[in-house]
Amino acid sequence: MAHELQKSIARNSLLIRSLPDQHVTTLLSHAIWRRYERGETLFLQEEKAHAIHVVIDGWVKLFRMAPTGSEAVVSVFTRGESFGEAVALRNMPYPVSAEAVTACEVMHIPSHVFVSLMKEDPEIGISILAATFTHLHSLVAQLEQLKAHTGAQRVAEFLLNLADCEDGACEVILPYDKMLIAGRLGMKPESLSRAFTRLKTAGVTVKRNHAEIADIETLRDYADSDPAESWSRS
Repeated sequence: MAHELQKSIARNSLLIRSLPDQHVTTLLSHAIWRRYERGETLFLQEEKAHAIHVVIDGWVKLFRMAPTGSEAVVSVFTRGESFGEAVALRNMPYPVSAEAVTACEVMHIPSHVFVSLMKEDPEIGISILAATFTHLHSLVAQLEQLKAHTGAQRVAEFLLNLADCEDGACEVILPYDKMLIAGRLGMKPESLSRAFTRLKTAGVTVKRNHAEIADIETLRDYADSDPAESWSRS
């Protein structure tokens, strides 16, 4: 049974935070709460989707396996973020696999519960649309980064998204291993290492799983600069 802290995180997730209290109570009462160890599989590509998933703690990656056997990281989710809405509600196979990249806890909401509530109250569909739009926006942003930013700029943006300070110096803990960070940013591990080296000019020093940022604003300017300027600086 979930504790109040876990339920609070679930209630504040994008997927269900706008729902009326009675619907939230129904969803939480039918939810399945599970803990996963690092490397454990949540589901596999082509399995039939029967639930919508909300990360309560830790990190989960979605990925596809190419015919060559290489892994393409599609997205990485953390606390309060949901995934699997569209395929679960359409009773379709998962287009990706999901794996815990850290020890994590995930809430699984059976899709039939959501469908039943949507028939009672069509307004629930708005929450599904909001979550789906967020996923689409994230994928568009990833595509823009791949097309319009250098590797070092992508890494800079990644660090900025993890930083919890608005200005001045900041220390960021890398949430998962560098191999996954490289895959998440569409880079090879050796390219990630070179990007970290280039970011020294923007005041970033990486030591194991810590990144020390001398000045957030300087790093933000680097991430937003014209790529030609970044290439000339590096």
